[in-house]
Amino acid sequence: MTPASAKAVDTSELEDLGRATLQIVHDLKNQLNGIKLYATFLRKRFESEDRPSEEREILAKLIDGLDRAARQMTTLVRYSRPVELRRRRANLRTIVLESALSSESEASGLPLYGEFDLDALSEAFRLLTEHAVSHVSSRDRKQVAVHVNRGLANSPEAMIEWRAAKFDNRSDPFASVHKYESVHAALATRIIEAHGGRVEFSSDAIRAWLPLSD
Repeated sequence: MTPASAKAVDTSELEDLGRATLQIVHDLKNQLNGIKLYATFLRKRFESEDRPSEEREILAKLIDGLDRAARQMTTLVRYSRPVELRRRRANLRTIVLESALSSESEASGLPLYGEFDLDALSEAFRLLTEHAVSHVSSRDRKQVAVHVNRGLANSPEAMIEWRAAKFDNRSDPFASVHKYESVHAALATRIIEAHGGRVEFSSDAIRAWLPLSD
């Protein structure tokens, strides 16, 4: 008996599902913004009435949670769309220094020039930094070191590395990190891949490679 062939994927159904999902995301984001307005009103009222600090803290956490959810939804919508780049020649070290909280010493190395979209790549580095920080126990950005180097003397690409400091007796602080664990990391990966680069998530570091041009 010949086994039944797998059902072909109906791309039109996937497109319809994608459009419906994005519409739901937009609606949810609007509802969250409405809830945030009410929460902000209550926070101001609580402050004027000198309500207990615990109540003000609860509202502050609620508003912060609403902001995070709205940012995630915005990122999800952006992830669903093609990445369009506006490239220009730039020094990768400078982009890393300004967007990924790299140490000042990184800027003193030899320039690493390439054709990059400064805004998009800066966002990708910022998102990967935040993703790395979310996996360290203290949630302190200083616990994540960011480095950029050219592999070999004439290597055609540079590597940016996010590595956690060793603390709490943990040898694998990024054990559960994966690009699809958060939509932010997934978007950052898409941006870097659109530049012709790649991203690797391992137990001890996040590494991104980007092509250079002399």
